[in-house]
Amino acid sequence: KCQERRLHTLYISPLKALAVDVARNLETPVAEMGLDVSVESRSGDTSSARRDRQRNHPPDILLTTPEQLALFCAWDGARNWFASLRVIILDEIHALAPSKRGDLLCLALQRLQSFAPNARRVGLSATVKDVEGLRGWLAPGAVAATVDLIVGGDGVAPQVDILVPEAEAPWTGHHARYAMPDLYAVIQTARTALIFVNSRWQAEFAFEQLWKLNEASLPIALHHGSLSVEQRRKVEAAMVRGELRAVICTSTLDMGIDWGDVDLVVQLSAPKGASRLVQRIGRSNHRMDEPSKALLVPANRFEVLECFAAQAAVADGELDQEPRRDGALDALAQHVMAVACS
Repeated sequence: KCQERRLHTLYISPLKALAVDVARNLETPVAEMGLDVSVESRSGDTSSARRDRQRNHPPDILLTTPEQLALFCAWDGARNWFASLRVIILDEIHALAPSKRGDLLCLALQRLQSFAPNARRVGLSATVKDVEGLRGWLAPGAVAATVDLIVGGDGVAPQVDILVPEAEAPWTGHHARYAMPDLYAVIQTARTALIFVNSRWQAEFAFEQLWKLNEASLPIALHHGSLSVEQRRKVEAAMVRGELRAVICTSTLDMGIDWGDVDLVVQLSAPKGASRLVQRIGRSNHRMDEPSKALLVPANRFEVLECFAAQAAVADGELDQEPRRDGALDALAQHVMAVACS
């Protein structure tokens, strides 16, 4: 083992919270086994002092986001810093590939290849429709025989129900105010519930309405990207400790988070896609022999139809995915500028 510590594994996640959660799940067994392995995360929430320390003293395993990787590759010391890299792990790859974030990441990966030609890439996802297309994105130009595809078992089918409140749903609107008393009753019977919404204002509104109904003073929290770093980390830590009964959240907690106490996922308003719904359902009941449980709450009468369609799609294993497309030129221009400045 070299005396000087060098980076050997790079983990890339689409979500800051996921990177932090994976880092926590790695640090615990590393400490318990007494291994001389350092694990650190790096995101937009990381302090400048910690970033400087990471440049001077690289960890063995770094967990980061596509944006931070792009900035890191623009650093003039990146070539030497990444030269020892052996493995690149891309988690929730389906959420990255079809977007401009994916374009920027793809360009950064090619730059990493010039820094560490022998680094191996590993892509992870539980909701992929176009497997071959994603394989080509992960390893462009590679011979198919050199790219291994490992498919896990389906596991137990999820249990997806639709809430039918006592009050009648309105024809329009997206706040689902009519369903809040029934939703609060559901929270009272669950061990811990994750309540997903489609926008930040929906999260704020639902949180306010549930607090007005919270006569039992249940610990209910809020999580979305506009909250401060400290507030988000406080909520995440409380979830890890099993102290919360419910969290109202946006896509900030969509993927990968491993909170064992979550036994119910609620989708408030129509899920806007079967793949996204499957991803969110996967946040509940992380046990291979038991079904994940989800409850759909339509905000209006038209969304009732959407919820029934989403329920059927999940039951049939039908996923939706954006079609393949060419990379965005503005992402290329951003990458070229970053390389020119490095």
